[in-house]
Amino acid sequence: MMPAVELRLALPLAIFAFTYFVFAVGNFPGLKLDRTGAALAGGLLMVLSGSLSESKALAAIDFHTLLLLLGMMIIVANLRISGAFALVARWLLERAHSGYGLLAMTVLASGVLAAFFINDVVCLSLAAPLIEVARILEIDAAPLLLALATGSNIGSVATITGNPQNMIVAGFAGIGYSAFAMRLAPVALMGLLADYAVIGWLYRGRLRRIRRRDDLTLPGPPPEHRHHLAKSSIVAAAVLVLFALGYPPHLVALGGGAALLFTRRTLPHLIYEQIDWTLLVMFAGLFIVVKGAETAGLQTYLVRAAGPDRLKNIAVLSVVAAVLSNLVSNVPAVLLFKPIYPQIRQGMSTALVLASASTFAGNLTLLGSIANLIVIEQARRAGIEIGFVDYLKVGLPVTIITLAIDIAWLQLFR
Repeated sequence: MMPAVELRLALPLAIFAFTYFVFAVGNFPGLKLDRTGAALAGGLLMVLSGSLSESKALAAIDFHTLLLLLGMMIIVANLRISGAFALVARWLLERAHSGYGLLAMTVLASGVLAAFFINDVVCLSLAAPLIEVARILEIDAAPLLLALATGSNIGSVATITGNPQNMIVAGFAGIGYSAFAMRLAPVALMGLLADYAVIGWLYRGRLRRIRRRDDLTLPGPPPEHRHHLAKSSIVAAAVLVLFALGYPPHLVALGGGAALLFTRRTLPHLIYEQIDWTLLVMFAGLFIVVKGAETAGLQTYLVRAAGPDRLKNIAVLSVVAAVLSNLVSNVPAVLLFKPIYPQIRQGMSTALVLASASTFAGNLTLLGSIANLIVIEQARRAGIEIGFVDYLKVGLPVTIITLAIDIAWLQLFR
């Protein structure tokens, strides 16, 4: 019979393994249980099994990260409804004089927007307009959609608000918005250049010619949304300025989101429908699951297996973070490092490696990030098939190049 102590430790590890299995596969075989459901069930099981008390489970939830996500989702929802993202697509269309030029603008627009407004949301907002742009210009939409997915992943490296894993890492490492951006924005910019070069080369035969159908145009925001567009843009700009000035990101984002809820024209439910509530629930559950595994000593095992001294090496840590990100997704991967971060910390560069490597790794395969899946699903609905191998042809070289740039750059900040 298994001793009581071993059983007490085995239970949280089993719950952790179950949760991460679902994250790696996408669902539980034979059931409709998805990642959000697994995180919720895993967090609850940690409490019901006695692995964590209710108070410790609540304390494990990083509410600052959840509030930052919620605030940014409200701001982005207002920008999307007001037509801000449609204007970006229209701007691309009006300035497209060649396939290469359109590709460059797509990479730049997706990268810059993702740096500030979360890569998943940018992909959700721009995929459909880009497909329409490709139809109007009678060119292959595949390279543009691949540029949107990979470019948004790369651009999101630049700031804390670019993606959830950045928010989590900056939170437990105590890195401010400006310090984070100053060190990783150059990496993101170099990565975007590499992304353009790779896609431009692989799709060179399809980007040389471009035909414009003058009878087709993208509509701009309706006149009744102009006030909403101006208000949303002003609030978003103010939030970014306050981020840069060093104010608490979660309070700034939530304050900006709350300010946009004071309106006489936009119905609140239209905003709430745009918020990914399941993502917030998933993160809350994950925080609890990881804390339960931490109480069972999982982080001690990881440190012993990988070797804390080896993980202090930027190249080794980058590879480990990249591999884990593709096995269990990038957010769970960085959460695994949270409890062992004090033991492997080598200045700010350690946290920056975790954030950037886990994000760049999302470009490796079609399943590497939610942003990729959003783009592929939108393409499928429009009759554009981008398969696993099609994506890998772009994702593999882009990931290798960006990780190499990242490692070389962050060596300077040791």
